Amino acid sequence: MEDQLGNQFEEETELLIKPPRKYKVIMHNDDYSTWEFVIDVLRKVFHKNEESAVEITASIHENGRAICGVYGYEVAEMKTSQVHSLAKASGFPLKCTIEEE
Repeated sequence: MEDQLGNQFEEETELLIKPPRKYKVIMHNDDYSTWEFVIDVLRKVFHKNEESAVEITASIHENGRAICGVYGYEVAEMKTSQVHSLAKASGFPLKCTIEEE
């Protein structure tokens, strides 16, 4: 009987534990931020290599926006804030948003 109760408890516990929600950090196209600046931000904030940064920048330009990474909420919020701080300091209106995955 204890074995059955133990197994039942484990099964119920597994059902109650949900993985944390993930959030997409999305960078938006604008007519002012330079390719070089966007690539630099992708490398510094999102730790992308040169090739990935160029691909994401091209996608932002062609599609109006692109996902830069997927994180827990606090990390996504921090990265968005870092992008906005770098953009403001450099005089660019680069916009970054968060969307639930």
